[in-house]
Parts: sequence; structure tokens; C-alpha cells
Amino acid sequence: MEQFTVLDLLDLDLKEHNDLSLVCIGGRVGLLRPITTQDLNRPGLALSGFFDKFGADRIQIFGRGEHAYLERLAGENRHDSIEQFFQRDIPCCIFTHSLEPTEAFLRFAEEARCPVLQSRLDTSEFVMRLIRALANVFAARETIHATLVEVFGIGMLILGDSGVGKSEAALELIERGHRLVADDAVEIRRVAGNILLGQGANPVLGHHMEIRGLGIINIAHLFGVGSIRDNKQVQLVCRLEVWDANKEYDRIGADDATWEILGVATPYIEIPVKPGRNVPIIIETAAMNERLKKMGYYSAREFNQNVMRWLDSENARRAYSQKKGL
Repeated sequence: MEQFTVLDLLDLDLKEHNDLSLVCIGGRVGLLRPITTQDLNRPGLALSGFFDKFGADRIQIFGRGEHAYLERLAGENRHDSIEQFFQRDIPCCIFTHSLEPTEAFLRFAEEARCPVLQSRLDTSEFVMRLIRALANVFAARETIHATLVEVFGIGMLILGDSGVGKSEAALELIERGHRLVADDAVEIRRVAGNILLGQGANPVLGHHMEIRGLGIINIAHLFGVGSIRDNKQVQLVCRLEVWDANKEYDRIGADDATWEILGVATPYIEIPVKPGRNVPIIIETAAMNERLKKMGYYSAREFNQNVMRWLDSENARRAYSQKKGL
């Protein structure tokens, strides 16, 4: 990942419940300082002069408590701890509740070329939003040649060799009322430990799709805004491949195959493609079957159990008949 700076933090395009409402109120010359960790720090102990184990590499959050302490230091004309504070290589300081830092604090920040930011949000809400934003920025990511669609609420990543029909299958799914997330190049990020979140790798291309013989089409314009979404969790990987008569394909589905992406094992199926097979309907059925699995119902396992019970009953009936000489 390229270096992420304080200026990049200010420029993050976050909307609605993710908006950080950040403005720079001091230390603008230091806006290119790098942010190297997603961890945050409340510097109460440091302001009192205790710097053991101080997380100087973290963004420093100033809430009402820290601001009140700065006001007391200003009233008592004590600035030693603030001066020591800015001797550390701090990425930036952020004041919540639209609080204004003291003149001495801003003076030391300017001398240290340390950016001072301000947010109108209260501290707890701001911290939650910032943690989400930084988790997204620092998340492990990978770009895959695939198509990502939402089918019956299931995020389905469609893989396959070029020309196998990924985009055509996705187009039919969209026409049937499902939604496109990204086509051709899908960027997948691992967030919150083991959640895979997919989106288009190039935001400039948006929700466009290339159909051979037709060219580039805009899905939102053709099918409406209800046919697209910006991102979706990858919950099922589906690989399309040309039918191979010599290959044994799974006909029962009792074995749960997985496909590993960024170290996360994701449910995986293979769909052989040949003339006469309605691939979009098979994909829809796979999505509904995956929803049933998430609800604890496994069709293949139930089928196996029913077969075993039937075999047991047949064996018992046969043994009983032999014993009675029937």
C-alpha cells in the first residue's frame, strides 16, 4: 500500500454515517506526515508528563477531558509537558466536539510542524468512525480478475478464464433483478478479521461492463440504480469452466469445498459450461442453497442421511424376512 498521510485522511470520501467532519486548524505544513498504524491514543497521561509506553506513532485524540486539562495547564502557565509531547514524532492531533486547542498548544504544534485537526463529532462517535475508516485503509487487499454480483443477498464472486461467459452470466442475473458490484477487476479487502469485502478496483470505470460483440455498457443507465451497489461481502466463490467430459464433477454436493482469498476460506463451487446449460439459473440456485446453509439446512447432508436411513430400513426388513423364512 502507498504511504497514507494526514492529508489523505482529510481527503477521504466518506459519506453519511461514515463522515469524519474533519478540518485542519493548525500545523498545515505537516499534512504530508505519514500515518503508519490504525491504532489511536488518548494522551491524558502524556499531558501530565508521563511518557512511558507512550504511543507516539498513533493519531492523538483530544476529547473534553484532555481539553479541560490543557485549559488548566494554560491557566497555571505550565507548558513543559506540552513541549515534551511535541518532541515526539506524532502523526497528528484531533480535537472532537469542535473544541479549540489553547494558544500554547497551537504554538508548539506549529513549531513541531504537527497537524492539528478538529471534528464536530463527539469523541465516542468520532473514534468509532475513524477506526472503521483506518481499518479500511490498512486492510489487506487483492485484485482479482472476476465479476462480483449480489444474488438473493449473497455476494457471489464469479471466476473463470477470459471468454468463458462471466460477464454474460452476470448480465442475465442483472436482468433478472440482481445487482452488479464490479466486473472484470474486483478489489477484495479483508476487514474485521475474516470478512472479505469486494468492490470495483477502478472507481472511474464505475458499474460498466464489457460484453463481447456489444462493447462497453453502463449498467446503472440501462437497468437503473437499483441494479448496482458499491460493495458487497464475498460469501460464495463460483468458478465457470468449459465442460470437460473427462473430469468428474460433484453431483451431490456433500463435500464443502473452499477457495482461499487473503487467508480466508470461502465456500466454493464449480459450474461446467456447455451449450444448453442455463448458467444464471444454476447460479441463482447456488445462492439460495448457500442461504439455506447459513440457516443451518444442508440439502446434500439431508439427502445422505435419508439414503442411509432407507438402506438401514431395507437391511432390517431383509434380515427380518430371512429370519421368518419369508
